Amino acid sequence: MPAYAFEALDTQGQTRRGVLEADTARTARSQLRAQDLVPLKVEPVQRTNQGLDIVIWESKVFSHTELGVWTSQLSGLVSAGLPLERALASLSDEAETPRQRDLVSMLRTEVNAGATFAKALSQHPREFSNTYIAVIGAGEQSGHLGLVLERLAEDLQAHQTLRSKLLAAGLYPAIVSLVALVIVLFLLAYVVPQVAEVFSNNQQQLPVLTTVMLALSKFVQTFWLWGMLLVATLAGGTHVVLKQPEMRLRFDAAWLQLPLIGRLARGYNAARFASTLAMLATAGVPILKALQAAADTLSNTALKRDAQAALVLVREGAPLASALAQHARFPRLLVMFSRLGEQTGTLPTMLQRAATQLSEDVQRRALQLATILEPLLIVVMGAMVMLIVLAVMLPIIQLNQWVR
Repeated sequence: MPAYAFEALDTQGQTRRGVLEADTARTARSQLRAQDLVPLKVEPVQRTNQGLDIVIWESKVFSHTELGVWTSQLSGLVSAGLPLERALASLSDEAETPRQRDLVSMLRTEVNAGATFAKALSQHPREFSNTYIAVIGAGEQSGHLGLVLERLAEDLQAHQTLRSKLLAAGLYPAIVSLVALVIVLFLLAYVVPQVAEVFSNNQQQLPVLTTVMLALSKFVQTFWLWGMLLVATLAGGTHVVLKQPEMRLRFDAAWLQLPLIGRLARGYNAARFASTLAMLATAGVPILKALQAAADTLSNTALKRDAQAALVLVREGAPLASALAQHARFPRLLVMFSRLGEQTGTLPTMLQRAATQLSEDVQRRALQLATILEPLLIVVMGAMVMLIVLAVMLPIIQLNQWVR
């Protein structure tokens, strides 16, 4: 259906702008009048690809951080007693980008047309996940949309905070490793060959370390292009192989068995699983539907399969804690809190506590790992540079001794 950008006046004389879908411009004006708006301008949305409908790549309208902020703003407006339609209109007017304004305007139009907010969100699956839509739907059904939106915003922000801290912990070691690799390759490809030219006409026997470095330098100069092609081929082949479900399952299962990184991956996924499950249970989503949505948030396919297997057991009547305990990949902490929650009738609260403790444990271990890696990488880089410098200096020192 065609989309039309409009500009209209509301009953208070304020200008409203947005986008709505209609068969014709006349129908669009009729829709605006039905909403007590006076249309000033109604124009079809122009395509920016000059008639080509193929989009190679386009980012989401809301990033992870922006979606959390937008949800928090909507929660504040709805909790303050503002009707959902007016809240969406206010957010549309305050949108930072035209794409955000158009998206929120479409949501407002669909809500005005009689659709539920969850139904309006489901029309944009690329922007809003199934979990997000399920939580909104539960909030509408229970009549506590403002409270559910607030809980959803907190969960999104907590998830983004955890991701940011993990990224920050791994960023410095990655940068140090990259810089070290570039420096070593530069020394081997440019500095060491200069030494070889200086001593090429000299009949003296070069030290063993220098000979080894010269051989390594020659290898780098000769095969650097093949090396890059090999790395690119391996990366592409790995990507293709991991697209196969069975191979991805094996890789993710092996990844969880790694000494340090595997434990971090288990904790991160378990924290996300517990937090989503707690949020959905608090919103009143049935446990089976909540388990399915929480399983879909897991990035590790091995853990995701375990969660789906636990869902089958719960459907057959098993308690959640017993179902999770059947799979050793889930942390024992999550199983323990689930059991306590079921015994005391406070499952959402206990799941949220488990998620908080797992998140804190992941952050602490990531920081410890980064703290160990930082000086270790510096020492390794220094040792490699020192060996190259020694390989360059030893022939010079040897020559000075012979001259004396």
